[in-house]
Amino acid sequence: MPSIESVLSILGVMVIASPIALLAFLGLCSLSNRPLTEEATVKFISSAVLTGLVASLLILAIMLLWGTHYVAIGLGNWVVIPEEHFHFQIKLVFDRLSVPFVILSFVLCGVIAAFGSVYLHRETGYSRFFLLYTIFLLGMIVTSLAGTIEMLFAGWELVGLSSALLVAFFHERINPVQNGLRVWIVYRAADAAFLIAAVSMHHLTGEGDFSGLIGTGAWPEGTATLSSHQALFVGSLLLIAAAGKSALIPFSGWLPRAMEGPTPSSAVFYGSLSVHLGAFLLLRVSPILERSDILEWTIVLVGGLTAIYATLCSRVQSDIKSALAFASLTQVGIIVAEIGLGWRYLPLAHIIGHACLRTLQLLRAPSLLRDYNAMENALGVRPVLRERPMHEKPAVLTDWLYRLSWNRGYLDAFLDDYIARPFVRLFQWFDRLERAWTSFLLSDKKPLPGDPPHLPAGPDIGKTSETGNVLKENR
Repeated sequence: MPSIESVLSILGVMVIASPIALLAFLGLCSLSNRPLTEEATVKFISSAVLTGLVASLLILAIMLLWGTHYVAIGLGNWVVIPEEHFHFQIKLVFDRLSVPFVILSFVLCGVIAAFGSVYLHRETGYSRFFLLYTIFLLGMIVTSLAGTIEMLFAGWELVGLSSALLVAFFHERINPVQNGLRVWIVYRAADAAFLIAAVSMHHLTGEGDFSGLIGTGAWPEGTATLSSHQALFVGSLLLIAAAGKSALIPFSGWLPRAMEGPTPSSAVFYGSLSVHLGAFLLLRVSPILERSDILEWTIVLVGGLTAIYATLCSRVQSDIKSALAFASLTQVGIIVAEIGLGWRYLPLAHIIGHACLRTLQLLRAPSLLRDYNAMENALGVRPVLRERPMHEKPAVLTDWLYRLSWNRGYLDAFLDDYIARPFVRLFQWFDRLERAWTSFLLSDKKPLPGDPPHLPAGPDIGKTSETGNVLKENR
């Protein structure tokens, strides 16, 4: 009779193998220019999601019955550099944080797939949507079960890539493409901070395994081995990564832009799962956060300011998806503040409840206006909103808050003027230097750094005919 450890290992492999097999199959069908029919696509996706969900539920049942709080499944080292003492281990961890998040991911992704199969019926990008959706599902599962910082970063990247591509899903229009690019740029900045934090943690502890980074105890009972100054440095970088992924201040400007994607992707990304991924990261590394009081209060400040900002912005939005996006961000800010205050199980329960509620609201959004018009026709009157009399002057503070909220806190302008534009000017200066050096190598005359590149005059350049037209080369 197989032991409990072997049964858990088999079930754990099934959890991670189901989205991998689904992605490989859909990818091969797309590359071979033989996309599946809509019915076949839904059947394969439903089978993979159901397999992973059943396996994760069985793991939860076994852990509850046997009183196990931590199960680690090692799948070997994929990269080993003995001279540098570096190894990239594939390790799955099932504990009180990863198991609820995996079950939540499978449940909500299954619901979104069932909704999207009807919502995107006869859409030209039907197969492309579900291919990117499968990449997102795999990224969520890998991130949730990651036992090493490198594996978590790999899943983190899969989620970011699929999110940005689905924001730009309607690529025949310019606005989705531009907004998808902006989301991708913010993700790049956050991922750079994450990568620096991962390298720093690997350098400080000698390994990327979470058991060595945050202690061997089951979450959240581990104790980090870092000093307070090291925890402040690494934790600050991880906070920047979480802020970029969860649209916390000052990266909140991209969240309403992400609503350009289809409603199913908006629901699964920025209403339920992806927007909570930053909070999940902070929960995973919570023993590191506890080593620095300054870091914890910084997290509380960022979460509180984000909640206040999102509350103000949600009250002035004119479309339902943007209003729900900012309402979701309000709850995410509160969750992050709860993590900074040292709570662990409360923010986890808050994430699960909020993700389910916001998914329902975003999936309900497309039919809201139709039902609202039906209600007006049934009543025979249109509800009258309270309007301010013309002679009543607005309060100065109220008017200022309204303009601030309407412009979404000027966060986009802040990032463009004080972060993006200096980098653009720096790269333009490098471009001028490169052009000047290239011109110097290709000509006898040494140009100044600000001069345009020197172009050698050909036989027909600069010569004009009697009518003043430039002579064209005879071909």
